[in-house]
Amino acid sequence: MLDFTKFTKYSKPGPRYTSYPTALEFSDSFGYETYIQKLEQQDSTRPLSLYFHLPFCKNACYFCGCNVVFTSKEDKMIRYLEYLKRELKILSSHVDCSRKVIQMHFGGGTPTFFNALQLEEVIKEIKSFFPNFVKDAEISCEIDPRHIDEEQMRVLSQNGFNRVSFGLQDFNEKVQTAVHRIQPYAITKYAMDLARKYNMHSVNVDLIYGLPYQTLETFKETLELSLTLNPDRFAVFNYAHVPWMKKTMRKIDETTLPLPQEKLRIMQHTIHFLTSNGYKMIGMDHFAKPEDELFKAIEKGELHRNFQGYTTKGGADLVGVGLTSIGEGVDYYAQNTKDMREYEDAIDAGKLPFERGIVLSEDDQIRQFVIMELMSNFKLDIKRFEKLFNIDFKTYFADAIVALKPFEDDELLSMNDDFIECSQTGTLLIRNIAMPFDAYMKKHAANSKTFSKTV
Repeated sequence: MLDFTKFTKYSKPGPRYTSYPTALEFSDSFGYETYIQKLEQQDSTRPLSLYFHLPFCKNACYFCGCNVVFTSKEDKMIRYLEYLKRELKILSSHVDCSRKVIQMHFGGGTPTFFNALQLEEVIKEIKSFFPNFVKDAEISCEIDPRHIDEEQMRVLSQNGFNRVSFGLQDFNEKVQTAVHRIQPYAITKYAMDLARKYNMHSVNVDLIYGLPYQTLETFKETLELSLTLNPDRFAVFNYAHVPWMKKTMRKIDETTLPLPQEKLRIMQHTIHFLTSNGYKMIGMDHFAKPEDELFKAIEKGELHRNFQGYTTKGGADLVGVGLTSIGEGVDYYAQNTKDMREYEDAIDAGKLPFERGIVLSEDDQIRQFVIMELMSNFKLDIKRFEKLFNIDFKTYFADAIVALKPFEDDELLSMNDDFIECSQTGTLLIRNIAMPFDAYMKKHAANSKTFSKTV
């Protein structure tokens, strides 16, 4: 067993790198007209990936870092769907909607807080604007097992959804009580059975480690129960405790959170347990069966990472629709407003609800490639990088190479003229390993309340 105590020195604030530059660098200096130009100038031969944010939840889960609107009012949800349709109409005047769609994702909130008829209504509206979904498009939906019924699953299946992701987090009752999410095993098993009945060919289960009262022993029990559900993929996230950003997290007693060395033990056991039971580690926090397309992509070095997580669907422009949604083009990120009134006001004025973003410089794009390769594949092919950008890697990243030396000394990675490659233990600290390539980290270094801790 490794001595994880020495690795706790790496427990410091750091990005999760769902994007580079991170959302902290987004600003309103990327103006509305520039955004519209970016949309209208997109290469029409590039496919599209669509993200729809359905933000409503009935109650707060204290661990949640998502942009959520708490409500039980039906009229509020109906109103949102009407504005979503109007946003699509405005979007269609700036984007070539005849382009191929290779990916669509419903995120939240709780997308299945909307009933079957409402889900069908919004799906048909989307497809009326974007009719060219490819045959093997990945169409997915996040599902809270506490809010799913057979009619909803039938609607998703009949409309081409082929992948679902179930929020599970932890089966321990004490942990569930502490995070305000009571979800017995039987409820999750029912949701899984529905997914299989309606031919969802890829089912993902989300777990979180680092929650209140979790220990290695309690998490072992959660893993064993989760395995009986036989998901195609596991996502095992490190809990990001950021109470200065999310008020509901202030309800968590910080003295009950596991220490960094306990979290590392939990993650090491998780890796051993899942790999011993037929799953392969993919990227920072995902595991998939060997026949899964994610695993096949990592073997070919074709795994990608975006705001929808790890995906095989690279080379697409991501368009975000709905409150807080983020889009991504070749050289920009763009985010919609988080405020519902501002969202509605923009659409009432015939404009997209865009709020802020960033246009990537050449340096941003170079560093984005390196960071995303490390985050996706735990490995960087230096010769491939140099050929792609016509840059001498060691000269351009001299500072980063020096900063990575302690990781090499601790046997967390190996470096030579051809590759930077993480060891299995190094994969647990991949955020730390990526950070030396981040040009923006220095300005955030003095502020401990910027990012969640890496361990």
